[in-house]
Amino acid sequence: MRISQLSAASGVPIPTIKYYLREGLLPSGEQTSATRAEYGEAHVRRLRLIRALLEVGRLPIASIRKVLAAVDDEDLSMHHVLGTAHYAIAPEVAPHPDDEDWRRARAEADRLISELGWRIEPWAPTRDELAQAVQTLDRLGMPATGEALRPYARAAASLVEQEMGTIPMDGPRETAVEALVIGTVVHGRVLDVLRRLAHESASARIFEARQAGKDCQAEKDRPTP
Repeated sequence: MRISQLSAASGVPIPTIKYYLREGLLPSGEQTSATRAEYGEAHVRRLRLIRALLEVGRLPIASIRKVLAAVDDEDLSMHHVLGTAHYAIAPEVAPHPDDEDWRRARAEADRLISELGWRIEPWAPTRDELAQAVQTLDRLGMPATGEALRPYARAAASLVEQEMGTIPMDGPRETAVEALVIGTVVHGRVLDVLRRLAHESASARIFEARQAGKDCQAEKDRPTP
């Protein structure tokens, strides 16, 4: 297909495609003349992945280039490729190793991961992300011990087992990474929204029940005429 057809198939404007070509994010097409190149389905998949990393993952070009390099490196396992994408979309957290509160929070995060038996790299940014959340809860007077976090971990593990089953592992790497990024980011938002909806519903149920109990008691305490 020509670049105009590639644009139509991918939904990416031609000037943007040319920019990705110049930046090396998109492989060159097969040159058929001095001014024309042909593109294929691999280019469509690559553009879909770039858009997912850029628009959903909110990654800068430098991080996108790193993820794409992992996708193109056939010597890397699929686990490593997906891990590169996961680490890229993780928010940046600045560790504070000289801060006693930080060290305690990081130790609590590491302890929970170890107790769960999860296989997480020592340098995984998600360790620091969890430690930051633990530290924040501690400072707000809501200590987050491993015991308190375990129900969240169990729920997360159950969800991930289902999510991993939706990632097409046997197809092109671009497709798998695209599914991972979209699933992680968008399903994360869905989970957050569903939790807030559940909070509202539970609050209504609990406080309506309490009010009903008070009304019943008031009726019992009302003097008999």
